[in-house]
Amino acid sequence: MDFLPFYQDYLENTLSKSKFLLLRILVWLLQVHKQVRIERLAAYLPIPILYQSRRKKIQRFLVKPCLSLVLFWFPLIKLITANCKLAGY
Repeated sequence: MDFLPFYQDYLENTLSKSKFLLLRILVWLLQVHKQVRIERLAAYLPIPILYQSRRKKIQRFLVKPCLSLVLFWFPLIKLITANCKLAGY
């Protein structure tokens, strides 16, 4: 699963390599299994650690400050709108 190029550039520059990889895996799991519950995502997460550890890893990842609305999503929305303006939408 690949992100759009400008998403991918932004995400790679914003997140560490391990966080970026975990985000890609979680997005892929959501697309394939269509389950939003952390327990279901943890059951399918392809990491060779215990189920409870996978569940805690997902929980800790989702509450990280680097994924906050102000620090992560607002700049991404600005980037998307700037690209739409350049494309003439």
